[in-house]
Amino acid sequence: MEDLFQGQSFDSILTQRVDLFDSLSDQEQAAVRARAGVLQLRRKARLFSIGDRAEHFYVLLAGSIRVFRSGMDNMDDELAYFAPGDIIGDFDFARQAVYDASAEAAEDSLVIMFPGFGITMDTFTPEEPHAAAKIYLNSIRMITSRIKITQKIIMKNISWVQELYRLAYEDPGTGLWKQSFLTNEISQILEVPTALIMLKPDRFKTLVDSRGHTVGDEAMIRIAAILKNITRRLSRGWPLRFKSNETGMLIPQCPAAQAETLARELQETIAALEPVPPQDDYPAFNFTATVSWGIWPEDHAGWDSLLKGTYALLLDTWRAGGNRLSRYTGSEEP
Repeated sequence: MEDLFQGQSFDSILTQRVDLFDSLSDQEQAAVRARAGVLQLRRKARLFSIGDRAEHFYVLLAGSIRVFRSGMDNMDDELAYFAPGDIIGDFDFARQAVYDASAEAAEDSLVIMFPGFGITMDTFTPEEPHAAAKIYLNSIRMITSRIKITQKIIMKNISWVQELYRLAYEDPGTGLWKQSFLTNEISQILEVPTALIMLKPDRFKTLVDSRGHTVGDEAMIRIAAILKNITRRLSRGWPLRFKSNETGMLIPQCPAAQAETLARELQETIAALEPVPPQDDYPAFNFTATVSWGIWPEDHAGWDSLLKGTYALLLDTWRAGGNRLSRYTGSEEP
Protein backbone atom coordinates (compact mmCIF):
# COMPACT_ATOMS: atom_id res chain seq x y z
CA MET A 1 0.00 0.00 0.00
CA GLU A 2 2.91 2.38 0.67
CA ASP A 3 3.61 2.61 -3.09
CA LEU A 4 0.19 4.15 -3.63
CA PHE A 5 1.11 7.18 -1.54
CA GLN A 6 4.07 8.31 -3.65
CA GLY A 7 6.50 8.26 -0.73
CA GLN A 8 4.13 9.75 1.84
CA SER A 9 3.35 7.59 4.88
CA PHE A 10 -0.21 6.50 5.53
CA ASP A 11 0.18 7.98 9.02
CA SER A 12 1.07 11.47 7.82
CA ILE A 13 -1.64 11.52 5.17
CA LEU A 14 -4.53 10.30 7.29
CA THR A 15 -3.97 10.83 10.99
CA GLN A 16 -1.71 13.88 11.00
CA ARG A 17 -3.48 16.03 8.41
CA VAL A 18 -7.11 15.50 9.45
CA ASP A 19 -8.54 17.69 12.23
CA LEU A 20 -10.87 14.90 13.32
CA PHE A 21 -7.87 12.84 14.45
CA ASP A 22 -6.15 15.53 16.53
CA SER A 23 -5.34 14.33 20.09
CA LEU A 24 -5.51 10.61 19.27
CA SER A 25 -2.81 8.50 20.89
CA ASP A 26 -0.44 6.38 18.80
CA GLN A 27 -2.53 3.30 19.57
CA GLU A 28 -5.76 5.07 18.61
CA GLN A 29 -4.20 6.37 15.39
CA ALA A 30 -3.20 2.81 14.58
CA ALA A 31 -6.83 1.75 15.09
CA VAL A 32 -7.94 4.49 12.69
CA ARG A 33 -5.41 3.47 10.04
CA ALA A 34 -6.43 -0.18 10.35
CA ARG A 35 -10.03 0.77 9.58
CA ALA A 36 -9.37 3.04 6.62
CA GLY A 37 -9.54 2.02 2.98
CA VAL A 38 -8.21 3.11 -0.41
CA LEU A 39 -10.42 3.83 -3.44
CA GLN A 40 -9.16 3.85 -7.02
CA LEU A 41 -11.73 5.73 -9.09
CA ARG A 42 -11.96 5.79 -12.85
CA ARG A 43 -12.99 9.04 -14.53
CA LYS A 44 -16.69 9.83 -13.87
CA ALA A 45 -16.92 7.20 -11.10
CA ARG A 46 -19.12 8.47 -8.24
CA LEU A 47 -17.66 9.09 -4.80
CA PHE A 48 -21.09 9.88 -3.37
CA SER A 49 -24.48 11.03 -4.62
CA ILE A 50 -27.24 13.36 -3.46
CA GLY A 51 -29.23 11.64 -0.72
CA ASP A 52 -26.39 9.40 0.48
CA ARG A 53 -25.65 9.46 4.21
CA ALA A 54 -22.21 10.91 4.97
CA GLU A 55 -20.85 7.83 6.75
CA HIS A 56 -17.29 8.32 5.40
CA PHE A 57 -14.95 11.14 4.50
CA TYR A 58 -12.08 11.18 2.02
CA VAL A 59 -8.51 12.38 1.51
CA LEU A 60 -7.64 12.88 -2.16
CA LEU A 61 -4.19 11.49 -3.01
CA ALA A 62 -4.12 11.80 -6.78
CA GLY A 63 -6.40 13.06 -9.55
CA SER A 64 -9.30 15.45 -8.99
CA ILE A 65 -12.85 15.28 -7.67
CA ARG A 66 -15.68 17.56 -8.72
CA VAL A 67 -18.76 18.29 -6.60
CA PHE A 68 -21.92 19.30 -8.46
CA ARG A 69 -25.70 19.39 -8.57
CA SER A 70 -27.71 18.48 -11.66
CA GLY A 71 -30.29 21.04 -12.73
CA MET A 72 -33.71 20.43 -14.24
CA ASP A 73 -32.25 20.93 -17.71
CA ASN A 74 -29.67 18.18 -16.98
CA MET A 75 -26.93 20.81 -16.87
CA ASP A 76 -24.57 20.39 -13.93
CA ASP A 77 -24.10 23.19 -11.44
CA GLU A 78 -20.41 22.94 -10.51
CA LEU A 79 -19.87 23.63 -6.79
CA ALA A 80 -16.23 22.72 -6.14
CA TYR A 81 -13.12 20.97 -7.44
CA PHE A 82 -10.75 19.12 -5.11
CA ALA A 83 -7.04 18.64 -5.79
CA PRO A 84 -4.53 16.19 -4.26
CA GLY A 85 -4.14 16.82 -0.54
CA ASP A 86 -7.70 18.08 -0.09
CA ILE A 87 -10.08 16.56 2.43
CA ILE A 88 -13.58 15.89 1.11
CA GLY A 89 -16.72 15.61 3.20
CA ASP A 90 -15.27 15.86 6.71
CA PHE A 91 -17.80 18.51 7.74
CA ASP A 92 -20.72 16.42 6.45
CA PHE A 93 -19.22 13.36 8.15
CA ALA A 94 -18.98 15.22 11.47
CA ARG A 95 -22.67 16.12 11.20
CA GLN A 96 -23.68 12.66 9.91
CA ALA A 97 -25.52 14.65 7.25
CA VAL A 98 -27.23 13.61 4.03
CA TYR A 99 -25.31 14.91 1.00
CA ASP A 100 -27.09 17.67 -0.91
CA ALA A 101 -24.66 17.35 -3.85
CA SER A 102 -22.86 14.63 -5.77
CA ALA A 103 -19.13 14.01 -6.21
CA GLU A 104 -17.33 12.15 -8.98
CA ALA A 105 -13.80 11.69 -10.29
CA ALA A 106 -12.96 14.31 -12.92
CA GLU A 107 -10.08 12.02 -13.93
CA ASP A 108 -8.63 8.75 -12.69
CA SER A 109 -8.18 9.38 -8.96
CA LEU A 110 -6.89 7.79 -5.77
CA VAL A 111 -8.69 8.43 -2.45
CA ILE A 112 -8.29 7.36 1.19
CA MET A 113 -11.65 6.65 2.84
CA PHE A 114 -12.45 6.57 6.58
CA PRO A 115 -14.05 4.46 7.88
CA GLY A 116 -13.19 1.89 5.25
CA PHE A 117 -15.30 -0.59 3.32
CA GLY A 118 -18.13 -2.12 5.34
CA ILE A 119 -17.35 0.02 8.42
CA THR A 120 -19.29 2.94 9.90
CA MET A 121 -18.89 4.92 13.11
CA ASP A 122 -21.70 2.80 14.55
CA THR A 123 -19.49 -0.27 14.20
CA PHE A 124 -16.22 1.54 14.96
CA THR A 125 -17.43 3.02 18.27
CA PRO A 126 -18.00 -0.26 20.19
CA GLU A 127 -14.59 -1.53 19.02
CA GLU A 128 -12.66 1.66 19.84
CA PRO A 129 -14.81 3.72 22.26
CA HIS A 130 -12.01 6.04 23.44
CA ALA A 131 -10.85 6.85 19.91
CA ALA A 132 -14.46 7.34 18.79
CA ALA A 133 -15.16 9.71 21.69
CA LYS A 134 -12.14 11.83 20.74
CA ILE A 135 -13.23 11.89 17.09
CA TYR A 136 -16.71 13.07 18.13
CA LEU A 137 -15.17 15.74 20.38
CA ASN A 138 -12.88 16.89 17.58
CA SER A 139 -15.86 17.06 15.25
CA ILE A 140 -17.54 19.46 17.69
CA ARG A 141 -14.41 21.60 17.84
CA MET A 142 -14.08 21.55 14.07
CA ILE A 143 -17.69 22.66 13.68
CA THR A 144 -17.22 25.37 16.29
CA SER A 145 -14.16 26.70 14.46
CA ARG A 146 -16.32 27.14 11.37
CA ILE A 147 -19.13 28.75 13.32
CA LYS A 148 -19.25 31.96 11.29
CA ILE A 149 -19.81 30.24 7.97
CA THR A 150 -22.06 27.51 9.37
CA GLN A 151 -24.26 29.53 11.71
CA LYS A 152 -27.41 29.03 9.66
CA ILE A 153 -26.75 25.31 9.35
CA ILE A 154 -26.25 24.96 13.11
CA MET A 155 -29.45 26.84 13.91
CA LYS A 156 -31.43 24.62 11.56
CA ASN A 157 -29.77 21.40 12.70
CA ILE A 158 -29.37 21.93 16.43
CA SER A 159 -30.47 18.33 17.08
CA TRP A 160 -27.35 16.86 15.45
CA VAL A 161 -25.10 19.15 17.50
CA GLN A 162 -26.81 17.87 20.64
CA GLU A 163 -26.38 14.30 19.42
CA LEU A 164 -22.65 14.86 18.92
CA TYR A 165 -22.36 16.17 22.46
CA ARG A 166 -24.27 13.17 23.76
CA LEU A 167 -22.04 10.71 21.94
CA ALA A 168 -18.87 12.45 23.07
CA TYR A 169 -19.77 13.15 26.67
CA GLU A 170 -22.31 10.55 27.81
CA ASP A 171 -21.22 7.94 30.34
CA PRO A 172 -22.33 4.65 28.74
CA GLY A 173 -23.13 2.93 32.05
CA THR A 174 -25.46 5.56 33.49
CA GLY A 175 -26.32 8.05 30.76
CA LEU A 176 -24.87 10.85 32.92
CA TRP A 177 -22.51 13.51 31.57
CA LYS A 178 -18.83 12.60 31.94
CA GLN A 179 -16.41 14.74 33.93
CA SER A 180 -14.66 15.52 30.63
CA PHE A 181 -17.74 17.61 29.79
CA LEU A 182 -16.85 19.96 32.67
CA THR A 183 -13.18 19.95 31.71
CA ASN A 184 -13.87 21.02 28.14
CA GLU A 185 -17.04 23.11 28.39
CA ILE A 186 -17.11 24.74 31.85
CA SER A 187 -16.10 28.17 30.58
CA GLN A 188 -19.18 28.18 28.34
CA ILE A 189 -21.74 27.10 30.93
CA LEU A 190 -20.88 28.89 34.19
CA GLU A 191 -23.56 31.41 35.17
CA VAL A 192 -23.55 33.35 38.45
CA PRO A 193 -24.40 31.66 40.75
CA THR A 194 -23.67 28.04 39.78
CA ALA A 195 -24.12 25.20 42.26
CA LEU A 196 -21.87 22.14 42.27
CA ILE A 197 -23.39 19.22 44.19
CA MET A 198 -21.36 16.01 44.58
CA LEU A 199 -22.50 12.63 45.92
CA LYS A 200 -20.76 9.44 47.02
CA PRO A 201 -22.87 6.44 48.14
CA ASP A 202 -21.85 5.04 51.51
CA ARG A 203 -20.54 1.47 51.91
CA PHE A 204 -20.75 0.91 48.15
CA LYS A 205 -17.78 -1.47 48.16
CA THR A 206 -19.63 -3.61 50.70
CA LEU A 207 -22.59 -3.81 48.34
CA VAL A 208 -20.44 -4.81 45.36
CA ASP A 209 -18.33 -7.29 47.34
CA SER A 210 -21.42 -9.00 48.78
CA ARG A 211 -23.78 -8.92 45.77
CA GLY A 212 -21.54 -8.52 42.74
CA HIS A 213 -20.83 -5.85 40.15
CA THR A 214 -24.19 -6.33 38.42
CA VAL A 215 -26.04 -5.21 41.54
CA GLY A 216 -23.59 -2.32 41.88
CA ASP A 217 -24.25 -1.27 38.28
CA GLU A 218 -27.99 -1.40 38.89
CA ALA A 219 -27.58 0.79 41.95
CA MET A 220 -25.63 3.35 39.92
CA ILE A 221 -28.43 3.41 37.33
CA ARG A 222 -30.97 4.10 40.11
CA ILE A 223 -28.83 6.93 41.49
CA ALA A 224 -28.39 8.35 37.99
CA ALA A 225 -32.17 8.36 37.51
CA ILE A 226 -32.56 10.51 40.64
CA LEU A 227 -30.02 13.05 39.35
CA LYS A 228 -31.66 13.15 35.92
CA ASN A 229 -35.12 13.62 37.42
CA ILE A 230 -33.97 16.62 39.46
CA THR A 231 -32.30 18.41 36.52
CA ARG A 232 -35.26 17.54 34.29
CA ARG A 233 -37.66 19.06 36.81
CA LEU A 234 -35.51 22.20 37.03
CA SER A 235 -35.26 22.39 33.22
CA ARG A 236 -31.58 23.25 33.58
CA GLY A 237 -28.34 21.75 34.80
CA TRP A 238 -26.31 18.66 34.09
CA PRO A 239 -26.34 15.34 36.00
CA LEU A 240 -22.72 14.16 36.17
CA ARG A 241 -20.56 11.12 36.78
CA PHE A 242 -17.12 11.91 38.15
CA LYS A 243 -14.99 8.94 39.23
CA SER A 244 -16.22 5.40 39.87
CA ASN A 245 -19.39 5.75 42.00
CA GLU A 246 -19.07 9.52 42.55
CA THR A 247 -21.80 11.49 40.84
CA GLY A 248 -23.47 14.88 41.17
CA MET A 249 -25.05 17.85 39.47
CA LEU A 250 -24.02 21.23 38.08
CA ILE A 251 -26.89 23.72 38.32
CA PRO A 252 -26.50 27.23 36.82
CA GLN A 253 -28.46 30.18 38.25
CA CYS A 254 -28.78 28.37 41.57
CA PRO A 255 -28.31 30.42 44.77
CA ALA A 256 -27.06 28.85 47.99
CA ALA A 257 -30.46 28.37 49.61
CA GLN A 258 -31.79 26.45 46.62
CA ALA A 259 -28.57 24.44 46.31
CA GLU A 260 -28.81 23.34 49.94
CA THR A 261 -32.42 22.29 49.42
CA LEU A 262 -31.46 20.27 46.32
CA ALA A 263 -28.48 18.67 48.09
CA ARG A 264 -30.69 17.65 51.01
CA GLU A 265 -33.37 16.34 48.65
CA LEU A 266 -30.74 14.29 46.84
CA GLN A 267 -29.45 12.76 50.08
CA GLU A 268 -32.97 11.98 51.32
CA THR A 269 -34.04 10.46 48.00
CA ILE A 270 -31.01 8.16 48.00
CA ALA A 271 -31.90 7.08 51.55
CA ALA A 272 -35.45 6.34 50.38
CA LEU A 273 -34.32 3.92 47.67
CA GLU A 274 -35.68 0.42 48.08
CA PRO A 275 -33.11 -1.64 49.99
CA VAL A 276 -31.30 -4.50 48.29
CA PRO A 277 -32.95 -7.65 49.75
CA PRO A 278 -31.00 -10.00 52.04
CA GLN A 279 -29.14 -12.79 50.31
CA ASP A 280 -27.42 -15.84 51.82
CA ASP A 281 -25.61 -14.60 54.92
CA TYR A 282 -25.83 -10.94 53.90
CA PRO A 283 -28.50 -8.68 55.44
CA ALA A 284 -30.54 -6.17 53.45
CA PHE A 285 -28.51 -3.24 52.16
CA ASN A 286 -29.92 0.20 52.93
CA PHE A 287 -28.70 3.12 50.86
CA THR A 288 -27.25 6.28 52.37
CA ALA A 289 -25.04 8.91 50.76
CA THR A 290 -22.47 11.56 51.56
CA VAL A 291 -23.17 14.87 49.80
CA SER A 292 -21.01 17.98 49.53
CA TRP A 293 -21.82 21.17 47.70
CA GLY A 294 -20.49 24.62 46.90
CA ILE A 295 -21.43 27.77 45.00
CA TRP A 296 -19.38 29.48 42.29
CA PRO A 297 -18.18 32.20 42.69
CA GLU A 298 -19.54 32.74 46.20
CA ASP A 299 -17.57 29.93 47.85
CA HIS A 300 -14.55 30.27 45.59
CA ALA A 301 -13.94 32.56 42.61
CA GLY A 302 -11.77 29.94 40.92
CA TRP A 303 -13.79 27.13 39.36
CA ASP A 304 -10.97 24.58 39.55
CA SER A 305 -10.46 25.32 43.25
CA LEU A 306 -14.19 25.02 43.92
CA LEU A 307 -14.29 21.65 42.17
CA LYS A 308 -11.22 20.31 43.98
CA GLY A 309 -12.34 21.67 47.34
CA THR A 310 -15.86 20.26 47.08
CA TYR A 311 -14.47 16.89 46.03
CA ALA A 312 -11.90 16.84 48.84
CA LEU A 313 -14.65 17.67 51.34
CA LEU A 314 -16.77 14.85 49.93
CA LEU A 315 -14.00 12.29 50.42
CA ASP A 316 -13.06 13.55 53.89
CA THR A 317 -16.68 13.40 55.05
CA TRP A 318 -17.19 9.97 53.52
CA ARG A 319 -14.04 8.58 55.18
CA ALA A 320 -15.22 9.97 58.52
CA GLY A 321 -18.35 7.81 58.38
CA GLY A 322 -20.41 9.47 55.69
CA ASN A 323 -24.17 9.94 55.58
CA ARG A 324 -23.73 13.68 56.02
CA LEU A 325 -24.41 16.87 54.09
CA SER A 326 -21.67 19.51 54.06
CA ARG A 327 -20.85 22.73 52.23
CA TYR A 328 -17.44 23.72 50.91
CA THR A 329 -16.95 27.37 51.79
CA GLY A 330 -13.45 27.84 50.44
CA SER A 331 -12.14 28.60 53.92
CA GLU A 332 -9.40 26.03 53.38
CA GLU A 333 -7.61 25.63 50.09
CA PRO A 334 -7.76 22.06 48.71
